[in-house]
Amino acid sequence: MKTFIRPSILITIVVMALLPLTFVNGYIADVVIRMCLAATVAVGLNLLMGFAGQISIGHAAFVAMGAYVSSIAVSRWDLPPLLAMVVGVVIVAVLAYLIAKPILRLRGYTLAMATLGLGIIVNMVLINQVAWTGGPDGMTVGPMQVGGWVLSGNLEWFAVVACLLLIAIIVSLNLFASPAGRALRALDGSEVAAMVMGVNVSSFKVKVFVLSAVFASVAGSLTAHYSGFITPQLSGFMPSIELATMVVVGGMASTFGVVLGACLVVGLPQLLGGIEGFEMVFFGLALMLTVIFLPQGIVPTLARRFSKKGD
Repeated sequence: MKTFIRPSILITIVVMALLPLTFVNGYIADVVIRMCLAATVAVGLNLLMGFAGQISIGHAAFVAMGAYVSSIAVSRWDLPPLLAMVVGVVIVAVLAYLIAKPILRLRGYTLAMATLGLGIIVNMVLINQVAWTGGPDGMTVGPMQVGGWVLSGNLEWFAVVACLLLIAIIVSLNLFASPAGRALRALDGSEVAAMVMGVNVSSFKVKVFVLSAVFASVAGSLTAHYSGFITPQLSGFMPSIELATMVVVGGMASTFGVVLGACLVVGLPQLLGGIEGFEMVFFGLALMLTVIFLPQGIVPTLARRFSKKGD
């Protein structure tokens, strides 16, 4: 329970409560909402990459799975959107569990290539199953509805995604401080040493893989209903790279660092959008400089430097 009263959590709540004051127009509100959704996925991916040290560059596949399963359940099976989101989580969790068993036997770049292959497979399925997914043209998604209440408006959507992100942050911080979190971090250091210490390496890797996929599925479902339209691009190569970049740039194993990384990756291209033709150049340059001069990620590197000055 200590995690709930941490100053960092209280500061996060205050910041989230004040963010709507910046919504001077719908564009800014849209960017902030998308930041929260991306940060939720990134926090989940950080459990896998930052805590357990398992590289994934195909994680957008789970976002797309959650989005499409939820959308199909609403449009084809006439399920309520909230129940459809739960169905999406269950299906994604089962698939992630089945995939994790063989894929997490790999390590390093071979694991990265396998997760990339997963993203390609999901992308091709979504493109070719035209009858279910609409193919490359995508499909329309109905609004999020709970009973008679239809979620609409920037403030309502921000309240929902901000609460989701806050829950993800609290879960991550609790896990980090728990014995399970210490076991996961031991995997990152040395799987052999962790095994010698009695950690069930295979079981922990599968569990964290499934948990990170669940985070992605929920965010994917909400993204689908918020956008009102989805395409197979959700599971493309670039979305997966962007998610991995959020973790690396913000700071591996740093929950708040990952949130900052998500805000930068989503927000920086929007800020540079006025420099037509060069925004991605500046974006890539900013990422390259971060990796060179802040190798542990922005938040961990700065935290270490300030702590040394304090000493």
